[in-house]
Amino acid sequence: MPPDRRDRLVIVCSIAAIVLAAWIYLVHLGRQMAYDTAMAEMGMAMDARWTPSDVFFAFVMWSIMMAGMMSAAALPMLLSFAAARAGRDTGGGRAPVTMFAAGYFAVWIGFSAVAAIAQWRLHETALLSPAMAASSPFLRGAIFVAAGLYQLTPWKGACLRQCRNPLGFLLTNWRVGRFGAFRMGIDHGLYCLGCCWALMCVLFAVGVMSLPWVAALTLFVLLEKIGPAGTVVARAGGGAMIVAGFVQ
Repeated sequence: MPPDRRDRLVIVCSIAAIVLAAWIYLVHLGRQMAYDTAMAEMGMAMDARWTPSDVFFAFVMWSIMMAGMMSAAALPMLLSFAAARAGRDTGGGRAPVTMFAAGYFAVWIGFSAVAAIAQWRLHETALLSPAMAASSPFLRGAIFVAAGLYQLTPWKGACLRQCRNPLGFLLTNWRVGRFGAFRMGIDHGLYCLGCCWALMCVLFAVGVMSLPWVAALTLFVLLEKIGPAGTVVARAGGGAMIVAGFVQ
């Protein structure tokens, strides 16, 4: 098998393994949390203040969930980077691709830390239900409306264009070396974060561990980023979220 085809296969299989492992974890955790929620609703558990370990495990949960949701969306960029690196004959084996991926996921790990802290504060102020969804219809509506409005902003559009155009990103952001690859991964991750952070916040409205919503948002992100009409999908989704917010 030619080296370039072998590298592509390794990247695809690695992303598939990450997604599969993340979803196995999420399904297992979702079942456990469904049981805990049922116990709470029957009065068999009390809401307690979070400890530092609770915040840490929330961070782990968010990190794995972001890996499961965002890995497939990064695949076109990783394949394009691997092809461009091979074309430039920069050497280094697969290490630069690994460093690019590490930079990309570092951004989403940072987001996960912020999301875990936000979840903790919402829990402490009783704004989340036992199912980890917004307990107030007004808060649910506000989250949907805010996410929908962001979908229509120029910032969203600019970030989405960068995500949908791997070649353009690589041409304007190329850096040499492994550290350069890591920096490129961070840059791409920041564009991806700018594109999708509001969508991820919708989970606070519908349930942080609502697996149907996690799957739906994952599909929506893929349609935005690699679908033939991604910009139209993004704007249509934004309009739908605004409507959903007003009918909460």
